[in-house]
Amino acid sequence: MPHEVQGVVALAKGEPVTVETILVPDPGPGEALVRVQACGVCHTDLHYREGGINDDFPFLLGHEAAGVVESVGSDVSGLTAGDYVILNWRAVDGQCRACQRGEPWYCFNTHNATQKMTLTDGTELSAALGIGAFAEKTLVAAGQCTKVDERARPEVAGLLGCGVMAGFGAAVNTGKIGRGQSIAVIGCGGVGIAAIAGARIAGATTIIAVDIDSRKLATAAGMGATHTVNSVETDPVEAIKELTGGNGADVVVEAVGRPETYKQAFYARDLAGTLVQVGVPTPDMTIELPLIELFGRGGALKSSWYGDCLPSRDFPMLIDLYLQGRFDLDAFVSETIGIGDIEAAFEKMHRGEVLRSVVVL
Repeated sequence: MPHEVQGVVALAKGEPVTVETILVPDPGPGEALVRVQACGVCHTDLHYREGGINDDFPFLLGHEAAGVVESVGSDVSGLTAGDYVILNWRAVDGQCRACQRGEPWYCFNTHNATQKMTLTDGTELSAALGIGAFAEKTLVAAGQCTKVDERARPEVAGLLGCGVMAGFGAAVNTGKIGRGQSIAVIGCGGVGIAAIAGARIAGATTIIAVDIDSRKLATAAGMGATHTVNSVETDPVEAIKELTGGNGADVVVEAVGRPETYKQAFYARDLAGTLVQVGVPTPDMTIELPLIELFGRGGALKSSWYGDCLPSRDFPMLIDLYLQGRFDLDAFVSETIGIGDIEAAFEKMHRGEVLRSVVVL
């Protein structure tokens, strides 16, 4: 019998989101019903509302969440009612060519729940990133549930489901920043701050934060940046070189997603250095670089999708670091809000006033 719950829905492109009554089916084969406890407000949710992902309206928003499994369908193993989980949007299949070659973090066949959640009139909802967690309950593929230590508060645990994992992984998994190395992070929103925190944990000794907002730079300094650069006042490429002995950083993480900042990242890295793009561009953006520079500077130009994470490996590890006091996830939570406060949270996010607003259900 369907579960009647409240959820946040984007009914049409560019229109304010509304709280609607939605119907959530009981889990079928390979699915899990999760009672959501907390869900972060991510830029991706706003992209969905603005039609920046696709036009499959209406969307059930929310994807950065933690909660408790209420029930599972048939053919589900390793997951039972009562398990405390973080939801992820990379449910690896174990069979695709990436999984078979031992790189499941690149899984090319991730999957979602088969059944659809609906409005009360039967209109099918498109769940954001296959999750749809701005709701009291949601239906996901069982593989989208990652069990973690229940001592971690859901307000912070859920943040690993997207933004924090994306930034941490960009620095550590994709950029492979290591002890004694230098890193620059361009863009100090939630993802960029997580990259800085990850670099500190990994042992980087020079951690340079770059942004146009002094408030964000102050936050970056509190999370592990050894140097800050306001790119309104200073050429960031020259500043990064000056702070790295004239060479450029070993790794530069681009966490904005614009051609201008990508070029800055390209030229701010050392010879044979690594550029990691984790900022999400819009489909119309293009970039032009001299081919001789691509050849002559060497190194690696990478994009980082979900921080190249493997949820079953990375989520429990990061929760352990949090519980040990080594990874300050609490610092990412700027405020906790109710399910009816999403639009106001979008405005605060757009103005750069918060790292994360977190909906508590």
